[in-house]
Amino acid sequence: MTSALPDRWNELLLRCGATVDPAPYARDLLERWAEPQRRYHTTEHLRAVLDHVDALAGYADDPDAVRLAAWFHDAVYKPDRSENEERSAQLAVRALREAGLAEALVEEVARLVRLTVTHHPEPGDRNGEVLCDADLAVLGGPPEGYAAYAAAVRAEYAFVPEEAFRTGRAAILRQLLDLPALYRTPAARDRFDAPARANLAAELTALEG
Repeated sequence: MTSALPDRWNELLLRCGATVDPAPYARDLLERWAEPQRRYHTTEHLRAVLDHVDALAGYADDPDAVRLAAWFHDAVYKPDRSENEERSAQLAVRALREAGLAEALVEEVARLVRLTVTHHPEPGDRNGEVLCDADLAVLGGPPEGYAAYAAAVRAEYAFVPEEAFRTGRAAILRQLLDLPALYRTPAARDRFDAPARANLAAELTALEG
């Protein structure tokens, strides 16, 4: 059985060299992930990404840096704002420096958080590949899981009129389908690529229908 999220955080931060009590940081992060405007970017998404990072950890150069980035990657999330990733990265820098982590690790976590703007790691960026694959794993889930994900995304953007949402969402789906590779690690590619493309294509058809 997977440990509770606060326990996972506390163990991770101490393992990474924290010189302070990690518990207050866990409380702050989990309060952020439970904010009422969230429908998809919730603690369940956080847990899922962490689980996928654990499954793909063998492909990362520094799995704990990737785990830290997973905790922070949507810690700041306002659906009507465009700078969420940058603000999340800045939060990570402030918190992890305060916690006493090594500067090189802090900078790597912030870089990884910013990478989730594009989900396009450079070749050889093994940490980035694992984080991006874990974050996008939801696209390759079973159809009913994907449908729940898509509905939750729509709920987060309830303030956007239907026609505008359909247009914008369809553009995102086309961009994803046009990528030569949705996933970079072999395990994620083998498991998720084909179902993800089927899910994306089905949603695109529904939007354009």
